[in-house]
Amino acid sequence: MTRTTFAAALALGLSAGVVAADEATTYPFDGSFDEATFAVEAAIIGKGLVIDYRSHVGEMLNRTAADVGSEVRLFDNADVFLFCSAVVSRKVMEADPMNIAHCPYGVFVTDREGQVAVGYRQMPEGPMQEVQALLDEIAREATGQ
Repeated sequence: MTRTTFAAALALGLSAGVVAADEATTYPFDGSFDEATFAVEAAIIGKGLVIDYRSHVGEMLNRTAADVGSEVRLFDNADVFLFCSAVVSRKVMEADPMNIAHCPYGVFVTDREGQVAVGYRQMPEGPMQEVQALLDEIAREATGQ
């Protein structure tokens, strides 16, 4: 899936509520971007997990647009929270060590023209569905669903 296709799918998800595209699930957030990032952080920490990194993807895309010859503003804001779960990661990697390819896990928050959403990337069938369930719990908790 190209970035443009992903962005279009994400935009559709923002207007249609919950979307399960080929690669991402999103939930609308009733509030500001800052409120959503706070809610995501609290949901992750509330599960006893440690956030390894918060990637400011929206800032990077906005800052570098002209450098790559684009005038398109994809997001007003967009951050990705990266983290792992020792318990769940061990379980899925004992089932298949190559599940390391999916770690760390990420939950993202986007703001496009005032439409804020929280989401995550779909995981493959099999043991990784346990990770997907964890990501879904976090996204739903953060959005009050």
